Amino acid sequence: MVVLAVIWMAKAGRETETAQLFSKLTEESRKEPGCAMYQVHRHKTEPRRFFIYEQYKDDAALEAHRASPHFLQHAKKELPKVAERVEGNLYEPLS
Repeated sequence: MVVLAVIWMAKAGRETETAQLFSKLTEESRKEPGCAMYQVHRHKTEPRRFFIYEQYKDDAALEAHRASPHFLQHAKKELPKVAERVEGNLYEPLS
């Protein structure tokens, strides 16, 4: 299992567009055979801050996600126009 935790910050006034892109990414990512979980969270008091928690069965599944048409379109092409990736970290379960 591979876990990816990512924080994005929407540009001022672009929160709705950012949320819509994350909705599209969520729907498509959850269809991937190697995706165990894909959940986007919005900060309770900072509506521009988004936290994405992703789980993939292995490194190959994560790489397949990163190469998918929906990821390339939404995360690589469209999302940077309305938000900035602040942080991204990979984790492995302890057991």
